[in-house]
Amino acid sequence: MSIAADLFHAADAARETLHKRITPTDDQFEDQKTRWNDLAAFLRTRLKADTNLGTRTWLQGSYKFDTQIRPWMVGAEFDIDLGFYFEWTGTPNQGVHAPDALKNLIQAALVDYQSDADNDATGVEDPKERCCRISFKPDFHIDVPAYHLDPDRDARSLATETKGWEESDPKAIYEWFKKRYDDASQRWQLRRLVRYLKMWAALQFSDDKRPSSILLTVLAAEALQGYAIAGVADDDLLEHTAIVIKQRLERSYAVANPVNCRENLNRLDDEATRMLVDRFGILAAIASRARLSGDKAAAAEIWAEAFQQFFPMPEDNDEIAKAELQGNAVAIYRFDPQVDVLAVPKLNKDRNWRGLNELPPIPKDCDITFTLANRDQLPVGAQVRWMVRNRGEEASRLNDLGHIAGTDAIVSRHSAYNGDHAMDLTVYLGNQVIGRRRIWIKIRGVAMPARNPKRRRYFG
Repeated sequence: MSIAADLFHAADAARETLHKRITPTDDQFEDQKTRWNDLAAFLRTRLKADTNLGTRTWLQGSYKFDTQIRPWMVGAEFDIDLGFYFEWTGTPNQGVHAPDALKNLIQAALVDYQSDADNDATGVEDPKERCCRISFKPDFHIDVPAYHLDPDRDARSLATETKGWEESDPKAIYEWFKKRYDDASQRWQLRRLVRYLKMWAALQFSDDKRPSSILLTVLAAEALQGYAIAGVADDDLLEHTAIVIKQRLERSYAVANPVNCRENLNRLDDEATRMLVDRFGILAAIASRARLSGDKAAAAEIWAEAFQQFFPMPEDNDEIAKAELQGNAVAIYRFDPQVDVLAVPKLNKDRNWRGLNELPPIPKDCDITFTLANRDQLPVGAQVRWMVRNRGEEASRLNDLGHIAGTDAIVSRHSAYNGDHAMDLTVYLGNQVIGRRRIWIKIRGVAMPARNPKRRRYFG
């Protein structure tokens, strides 16, 4: 039976949910849309002149599938895939342009586009095997793969750097995905499921071991084949999906493209795929522990093992007033952590704010130290985990929704964004949550100036 369903997704857009925290904001979507539209128009005009061929663009990948996630850490980027199509009748090899030559034309066009400062482009990477990449301020890049399109046959082939033409049809797999369910609400639930898996993978795998977006998308969609998802909560659905995918990959590492059975979508090596199987098992175990925990707060802490700072706590929503009235103690546990909090402005060390389990509002640019005051009372073998959960427009715009802050009895952090943020302390004994504490950090206004700033000297 679902315990944490409303922490995964809720109809009320104001609620803090996992889906809300991992999904780009409307402003972020709009910024990306403005840029890829402009780039697409430039490329169509430029490359038509370069080749005398008909040209088209078609958005593909996560943005097209509506399964895009926000960057999981500061410095990571949104990813957009903008397919570029050169048209001629017949097969790819009947054209006058080789695949690598067409990629070179796209690369040169991107370099010229980036050279215009008005375009906010920050750089063009060296060509990749299957695409060219251009990056933009503040936090996204656009991959541009090149295709041959025969309009009469509605047939597509992908241009590669060293492997010639590859059979590839992004439109066909998009149409396959779009038709998985007739019911709109079930289609949206499948998209949410894909987003959960993509964020989980981003947090749990290094870049070179991470499963691709299309691999996770197909695995998720096929895991639900014949499964009645109507009325099933997202947390229960994720548990089912993790189990089914693990069992599937244990039988075979190959994952055929559903619209081209000759293509294996799993480009991970055997070692990385074994790791993927193991971690799907861990994800399934996390889901089971959360379901059996019997307490929403404990379930949320368990789910945070998979989704870290992106998974909200119950007090982020309807229990916030109750939590504050009870001195921020969310539930009765075996261990009741007591936390000393000290905030000191960087430029004014004589000023500070101090509290036990709480802190009054503070300005930006303060060093904040959190100390587990009763650490000597921890049960033998107990471990602690501090988690920063940021909220608000400033943190969201910079894709900094938090991080694991440490596992020691004392941790320090910095006040950077206006808004109501939280430092969550969890105490574990084995896999069991035995203690919790939330400290609200309310940041208001600008940094406090230095107490005695140096006076400007004037010379006459």
